[in-house]
Amino acid sequence: MRIALEDVHVALAGRTVVAGVHLVADHGEIAGLVGPNGSGKSTLLRTVYRHLAPRAGRILLDGRELARLSPAESARHVAALPQERGGDFELTAGEVVELGRLPYQRAFAARSAADRTAVTEALARVGLRDHADRPFAQLSGGERQRVLLARALAQEPDVLVLDEPTNHLDVRHQVELLALLRAQRRTTLVALHDLNAAASLCDRLHVLHRGTLVASGPPREVLTPELLAEVFGVRAAVVDHPLTGDPLIAFDHRTPAGQGTSSDRRIGGRATD
Repeated sequence: MRIALEDVHVALAGRTVVAGVHLVADHGEIAGLVGPNGSGKSTLLRTVYRHLAPRAGRILLDGRELARLSPAESARHVAALPQERGGDFELTAGEVVELGRLPYQRAFAARSAADRTAVTEALARVGLRDHADRPFAQLSGGERQRVLLARALAQEPDVLVLDEPTNHLDVRHQVELLALLRAQRRTTLVALHDLNAAASLCDRLHVLHRGTLVASGPPREVLTPELLAEVFGVRAAVVDHPLTGDPLIAFDHRTPAGQGTSSDRRIGGRATD
């Protein structure tokens, strides 16, 4: 399923935080949102999974306007892993994952065989099949993150919307999660702080800066030293990864932020979240 944002504007407390964004994730494509803190990434994703309503513009699923779908129908197409995780659930890990099946269930209906299979398979995909009966509140931060991803997978959506999915994960589980997302080949919008992870994972990158879209395209075309200086305020070289051939960003950690960069000279912007 293809998802497209057309001229999306979002305001919070009367202040524009995202302005005039056009972007797309084609069927089966992983599209990454990258940008500095406060650039509008999370705000934009919240409009996609309908936590926020855009002030203007449209979000389209295969040409159908998302806002015109019922909440249940929307949830059968779009599943989210938000950055706000909420408090501790008084549920087991398996019960948390089962919440992803609610869009398919009738009121007061018992779990179906399809529900049970979806929950089991989702937990297995994130490496937590033997954690189904463990209290969610007693899991580590990384385990909780993987349980919440399993909940999104159990929803069997056409589109995944992930806001910093590698948060709280150690290096091994970050690598496994990125490999899982690649293997899914499900239309995905994902916000990532780690630019090297984004370059490795994503088919297309959209760069946000101060609430506006300043670049879109394949990672190798987008992640240039010039853009890294202008948007992120860092000095860096972009080379080929010695193992994968993906773009690899080598940051200059010795030059203080802002020295030798033009982060505030050529990129315009608006107030952001």
